[in-house]
Amino acid sequence: MAQTGRVSSGPVVVVGAGPVGLTAALLLARRGVPVVVLERHREPYPLPRAVHLDDEVFRVLQAAGVADALAPRTRPMAGLRLLDGRHRVLAEFRRAPDAGTNGWPQGSFVHQPDLEAVLADAVAADPRIELNRGVEVSGLDEVGEHVTVVARDRVTGEDRSVRAVAVLGCDGAGSTVRGLVGARMRELGRADRWLVLDVRAERDLGLWPGVHQVCDPHRASTFMPVTGDRYRWEFRLLPGETAADLTAPDRLAQLQVPVEGVEVLRTVEYTYRAQVADRWRSGRVLLAGDAAHLSPPFVGQGLGLGLRDVHQLAWKLAAVLAGEAGEELLDTYQAEREPHARALIRVALMLGALMTGGGRGGAVVRRAVLAAVRRIPAVARLATDSRTPPLRRGRLVERRGRAGRRLAGTLVPQPEVLVDGVRCRLDDVLGEGAAELTADLCVLRDDGTDVRVEDPSGTLAGWLRSATVAIRPDRMVRAARYVRGRPMPRA
Repeated sequence: MAQTGRVSSGPVVVVGAGPVGLTAALLLARRGVPVVVLERHREPYPLPRAVHLDDEVFRVLQAAGVADALAPRTRPMAGLRLLDGRHRVLAEFRRAPDAGTNGWPQGSFVHQPDLEAVLADAVAADPRIELNRGVEVSGLDEVGEHVTVVARDRVTGEDRSVRAVAVLGCDGAGSTVRGLVGARMRELGRADRWLVLDVRAERDLGLWPGVHQVCDPHRASTFMPVTGDRYRWEFRLLPGETAADLTAPDRLAQLQVPVEGVEVLRTVEYTYRAQVADRWRSGRVLLAGDAAHLSPPFVGQGLGLGLRDVHQLAWKLAAVLAGEAGEELLDTYQAEREPHARALIRVALMLGALMTGGGRGGAVVRRAVLAAVRRIPAVARLATDSRTPPLRRGRLVERRGRAGRRLAGTLVPQPEVLVDGVRCRLDDVLGEGAAELTADLCVLRDDGTDVRVEDPSGTLAGWLRSATVAIRPDRMVRAARYVRGRPMPRA
């Protein structure tokens, strides 16, 4: 990337201290960027919300330095079972519990407060991050390369301002930042009301360790064991129903929710939406996570999409702030991330319709469709596969030549490799910045060091097929060539 010769000074302000905001702060801090996090709530939210992380998202948490601390507090997810209204299995789509292509289990259950606690501990240990709770943002004023953030202490009522080099709106579905920059959400599908019920059980309830989707034409529902003694049930609400209508003990028993020895932690009505913001950037103010897009839950990617957002955004913003790239690099953020968000939201809508829609006639069709789906692996993978689709050709993706057309824009696999006989993950060898991986398995890092790796599983060799690849900091392939004895041209 061309040097601009100008370096911005001051912190990046991250609005929102949920998982997306805290991960963004850690990723920026690891690139030497000072960060101020502003969160309107005085304490972390103590109850569960998101419950699923896929293997690509675990790589984001690995990049943020928290994956190893979090992993013991998660549980591999066995996959997805589709059940009829009497809880008989219609179809089963399994996930392997072991580390896969990305070096982590393909899917894992997580208790969101555990995730937030691990992130908060890492933030507290990093002197480049300042976390302020109980502070509500009320205004933004962008002049040149700086944004003045106006915020109010929710206890004292005092106003304060922070002069930032950029602002990340990671403040959720009701984003204040999105409203301040005039961005609006666009509907991709119909809103859907559900009851969410989180419980703890005194005994093991004996559930299969995956997600159960009940394809009942009268009332669709979902249930799953999460981590430890925690379980979740979700029920579609019928027109005119409220959460209170379903949560009396006798009513829960009718819905096949165990009530003996069970502590109800939370009952809440959620309206699931399928939306994408029309603008993710206004100058140096950028949106990420639920502030930029909302997805129905049927592929478990609401949180995952947001973590992927900040993984990409962090290195691009850091490059601009360091004077290594021009402002136009920030234009590639929405251009690259929005198609992926839209694709997964559409998959969620499609699977939701397949699994829960259609009334009684739909139940008959569903059985026939699922019988066919189970015999077509590529279609069956839609139920459990949340891989990032290849990025389109553009300024940061060069699809020239046979190797480029095959690999450019895809995510590099992360097998366990050997460096001087020591086992390690490939991302840790690649380092924080861009890198090159040659056909003979030499990693050329942008700090000027070269590292020879061994590939015991043969995963890398089989994926490369004698190509050399240029890898971006977010582990996406920028370019791929069949070259002999010489490095690829640098960006």
